[in-house]
Amino acid sequence: MAGGGRPINVLNVAEKPSVAKSVAGILSKNQGLRIREGRSRYNKIYEFNYSIRGQPCHMLMTSVTGHLMELDFDERYRKWHSCDPADLYHAPVRKHVPEDKKDIKKTLEEEARRCQWLVLWLDCDREGENIAFEVIEVCRAVNCHLVLRRARFSALIDREIHQAVQNLVDPNQWFADAVDARQEIDLRIGASFTRFQTMLLKNFHIDSVTDDRNLVLSYGPCQFPTLGFVVERYWEIQAHESEEFWTINCSHKSEEGTATFSWMRGHLFDYTSAVIIYEMCVQEPTATVTKVRQQEKLKYPPYPLSTIELEKRASRYFRMSSEHTMKVAEDLYQAGFISYPRTETDSFSSGTNLHGIVQEQIGHPDWGPYAQQLLDHAAGLWRNPGSGGHDDKAHPPIHPTKFSSGESRWSQDHYKLYELVVRHFLACVSQPAVGAETIVEINIAGEVFSTSGRVILAKNYLDVYRFESWGGLVIPTYVHGQQFIPTTLTLDSGVTRPPPLLSEADLLSCMDKAGIGTDATMHDHIKKLLDRFYAIKDANTRFAPTNIGEALVMGYDDMGYELWKPNLRSMMESDMKEVSVGNKSKADVLANCLQQMKACFLDARLKKVKLLEAMGIFFERSGGEEQQAAGEVVRQCGICQESNMVLKKSRDGNLMVGCLAFPQCRNAVWLPGSVSEAAVTTNTCNSCTPGPVYLIQFKFRQHEIPPGFNVNHLGCIGGCDETLRQLIEICGTGSRIPARGRGPTASSNNGQQSNHRQRACIYCQQMGHSSSDCPSQFSGSRNARANGMNPQSGMTAEVLFSHHFL
Repeated sequence: MAGGGRPINVLNVAEKPSVAKSVAGILSKNQGLRIREGRSRYNKIYEFNYSIRGQPCHMLMTSVTGHLMELDFDERYRKWHSCDPADLYHAPVRKHVPEDKKDIKKTLEEEARRCQWLVLWLDCDREGENIAFEVIEVCRAVNCHLVLRRARFSALIDREIHQAVQNLVDPNQWFADAVDARQEIDLRIGASFTRFQTMLLKNFHIDSVTDDRNLVLSYGPCQFPTLGFVVERYWEIQAHESEEFWTINCSHKSEEGTATFSWMRGHLFDYTSAVIIYEMCVQEPTATVTKVRQQEKLKYPPYPLSTIELEKRASRYFRMSSEHTMKVAEDLYQAGFISYPRTETDSFSSGTNLHGIVQEQIGHPDWGPYAQQLLDHAAGLWRNPGSGGHDDKAHPPIHPTKFSSGESRWSQDHYKLYELVVRHFLACVSQPAVGAETIVEINIAGEVFSTSGRVILAKNYLDVYRFESWGGLVIPTYVHGQQFIPTTLTLDSGVTRPPPLLSEADLLSCMDKAGIGTDATMHDHIKKLLDRFYAIKDANTRFAPTNIGEALVMGYDDMGYELWKPNLRSMMESDMKEVSVGNKSKADVLANCLQQMKACFLDARLKKVKLLEAMGIFFERSGGEEQQAAGEVVRQCGICQESNMVLKKSRDGNLMVGCLAFPQCRNAVWLPGSVSEAAVTTNTCNSCTPGPVYLIQFKFRQHEIPPGFNVNHLGCIGGCDETLRQLIEICGTGSRIPARGRGPTASSNNGQQSNHRQRACIYCQQMGHSSSDCPSQFSGSRNARANGMNPQSGMTAEVLFSHHFL
């Protein structure tokens, strides 16, 4: 970079208004700093002069508020009934600036037009890099000559910010591509399954929701495996059958104290065997010391602090939710007290000034003396921190960046979390605790028992890390070959117990191990389970599934597809990580993943009865008009040529194929009245055009079809199926009289059915429909067909194969 010359205008964009304010304050040293309003009243513009490697710069610092753009389907596919959910796997998608971000976009455009450089101060993770490229797209659209630079920093402190601006780098396209891939995968999978299960299950009365009609049963590729962990542990507890066991306990009391010995067999489930062994011990109770082993034991301090560990420890120590933990941590970061809180890294680089971080803490009334002792070389307390083996190459472990003994605006949770970060850092640069452990084994009638004791010789890191303890237990002194008579020797019974429900720390561990989500998103997935009432969390921060959560997992589990297991998402996350390092392309990952998930979706839809059965275990299902299903796509509508024709039930309960655009489009195909069940398959007709026309698996009522016809039939409604044509001629189409017009005995007494089921039609002389609803009148009139309307009912109708017999 050439130094000197005329000043250039540099547009700086941060991810949040508070970060923009902090960076501007640090770079300007609050001297000559001018503030003006932008188009958005929340995103101000800060102006000041600065020099970047000798180049005079007029800096304009502003911000976005998180993502500037959102990904969505094209307008045609956004409405739930606009298409078959399976189409969402290849429907066009686009990124656009939503209405509530238009003012921010205008500010960026106005400022970018008069700048030569664009410096991006977004958070230094994959999500931040993606937002950076959203800003680039907006700014480059009005000024294609902008020089693009990226500032990388991990803390809002003077040293980090000045170093970042003097060492600008290129934006990372791979990071942004990985996020684009995840967003598109999540959108397509989430929308397809959410629409599918919401429309399928809309007739169930969910007791946790006041308005069942507006209930959305959402599906998320990360959210559902997270729910799976909760349900799986719950099922494990429910399936547990307590079993009684027996164990032998022994104790010995002397002048030095009491030792309790444990049976090396643990316990036996066979009572008779346990009694026999116990009686042998009672008959020969003399205990002989067979082993005395003394050894030094070390308890090591924790590794440097990553996001997942911060969330887990805050949950264990303070019972703070992961979502609240991250909110508080973000506040502390933006105020400059801790480093960036979203990091997978749990090892410090060799260039980190660890002593300098400790030095800043020596003035604290609680842990200051310990920090001073750490810096005293003669004390021998210092130890370079260990490594947990993770490095995201973006940020260091979470550590304190500024001293505080408490701020007036802090809540108790702010102080607790800051204290945890400081004490954790001081602990990880400390020597391990040292203890002397003694293990004693004795033999009674051939049975071995053992006990152990521990004396803490040096607490070291435990002096500052008050969240952990290492209890010492003193036992009497024993020597090899010593004999004694036990003070107590008892045969005790117990029962096996199931594992506890998952705590939030347990759930985070499961997600981390399986690769579900990232350090920045795991807490969001857990929150969604609670927000959508798929799970609840008790006072001990342990999770249990709700009925709706368990029913959904049970339904997909019964299908045989482990959609609630972490395997699929884990592979996706692995692929996206490969994209972020350039080993795989975004296009390849999208194609492979969506192909796999579409096949999974189609299979799940064929097995939808499993989901219905599972829901039926927990919830009641409504009848009547609400019983109409949204349906499955059979073909594209030939009338409006925009929406799809789907298999569903009409208001009176008869099966039909109708257009999703109803009532705007009233195209309908009426099926034979003898059909009892029907389901759309993935098979397509080889004859009918335009395709695809999906075949339907029909089941007919045996007593309503003539001899020689099979009750099961795989048929096509496109006009080529001779079997269906004959059954329509013989049985007629289903009744289209509304259910409220039927008598109460219409369905229960065959001998007293309504007259319209007994009289022949005056037009076609067929049974099964009234003259005013004759199929021939829907398709026989050229004018009616040309206009797409029936002159009597206003309903467009494509009666099956009518051209064959009119």
